[in-house]
Amino acid sequence: MSNIGGWMYSSASAWLMTSLDADPLMVSLVQVAATLPMVLFALPAGALADIVDKRRFLIRAETFIAVVSTLFAVLVWLHVVSPVSLLLCTFLIESGSAVGAPAWQSVVPALVPKAELPAAIAMNSAGVNVSRAVGPALGGALTVAFGIAAPFWVNAVSNFGVIGALMRWRSAPHQGPQLPAERFVSALRTGLRHSRNNRQLRAALIRAVGFFFFASSFWALLPLVARDRLGGGATLYGILLGTIGAASVAGVFALPWLKATLGPNRIVAAGSVGTALALTLYGIARNPATAFAASALAGVCWIAVLSNLNISAQLALPEWVRGRGLAIYVTVFFAALTAGSLVWGEVARLGGVPVAFFLAASGSLLAIPATWRWKLHTGAGADLTPSMHWPTPVLSHHVESDAGPVLVTVEYRVGDANREAFLCALDQLSHERGRDGAYAWGLFEDTGVPGRFLETFLVESWMEHLRQHKRVTNADRALQDRIGQLLTVPAKITHLIATTV
Repeated sequence: MSNIGGWMYSSASAWLMTSLDADPLMVSLVQVAATLPMVLFALPAGALADIVDKRRFLIRAETFIAVVSTLFAVLVWLHVVSPVSLLLCTFLIESGSAVGAPAWQSVVPALVPKAELPAAIAMNSAGVNVSRAVGPALGGALTVAFGIAAPFWVNAVSNFGVIGALMRWRSAPHQGPQLPAERFVSALRTGLRHSRNNRQLRAALIRAVGFFFFASSFWALLPLVARDRLGGGATLYGILLGTIGAASVAGVFALPWLKATLGPNRIVAAGSVGTALALTLYGIARNPATAFAASALAGVCWIAVLSNLNISAQLALPEWVRGRGLAIYVTVFFAALTAGSLVWGEVARLGGVPVAFFLAASGSLLAIPATWRWKLHTGAGADLTPSMHWPTPVLSHHVESDAGPVLVTVEYRVGDANREAFLCALDQLSHERGRDGAYAWGLFEDTGVPGRFLETFLVESWMEHLRQHKRVTNADRALQDRIGQLLTVPAKITHLIATTV
């Protein structure tokens, strides 16, 4: 219900801007104001989502959205809204959404078993797209019947439903002893470090940029298609958006068959081709039938690509860093939408709406070979639950939690026959150390003792190293066990803490 109100707001605000200022750049700035907050706030919000109570965090974010939505409805109702106030309120409302987005996404795996996660994500997408189908069409009808302020009032009221749902929900309590929560800045650094060393997540990010930058053109320019190219009004614009949403819902039901037939990588490629065709149809549209066909095709392709990218990002992340990792995914997603909206709005202003669509269609096709080597869902079979197999470090004296940095060394003895396999495995292990919190890593070979290697990595503090013990996954353990089988004697581990002279 809240999403229906949100999509009513989205469509009504874009249409309202065409009445206040029909310049293509100004119309596209509505999309920019809606997506820029995700770029600015999603990452710090992701860090907070991993270190604070998600339920209370979401309640506060949704309350902020409800208050600002009500304020904007009053401005529209009193006929004192301007292009600047429209853009400002849109930015503030979407800022609340941006702050809550990582927490919303990160709670999904807490609600269902891992085997059901793809279906849950698809179901979540279906809910969003049902509202996308209903919201704009209903908003257009309310605008015609009761005036432009009506959809904004409905949006303001709809937010209280999700606040009530959050107040009733209780998350499962954590089991076992818990370490103190991470500090905010340290959590940000650790999240970025994990993402840099997580190849599966990087693949989802790169494929996302290659698709969403070009697909953003139809979200940004659709009001102009309805108003200028087709000569329609708010109702037609709402129906076009509703067609995209309805087609997205239909596409959800085809996802299991598509996944079994094509696999995630070919689905994203096919979705890019279909999006290019939809953009071309928008560019040549001179009648509603062509625009409806383009919207239906765009909706199916949008949900097919979005769902697969989202699943890839979710499957690549362990629980402890899920909020931050998904925040980075959301940031990249919306950065591509924001940049694309600006670019295609400016192209439309300079060369016309059709030219913008044709160039975006060409770019969508070129992105397929450019991003093909980055494969999706490669982490689908990995067990990312904590292994808890690292032994507790032996201490000769008390160590303060914030003492550091900590230097961990691991001594290996390797026979000549296993040298190459060992070095290959250590290269993989270096990324695991970075994912779990190490900020520097090195491997050294003894010049005087054949087959003796020393691995080193640095961690910010003793508490951060203790957190490493809880972050190592069963997939990491499998790699470390494989390394152990290549050694002539067990590895020897030492812990060293920086001291002042």
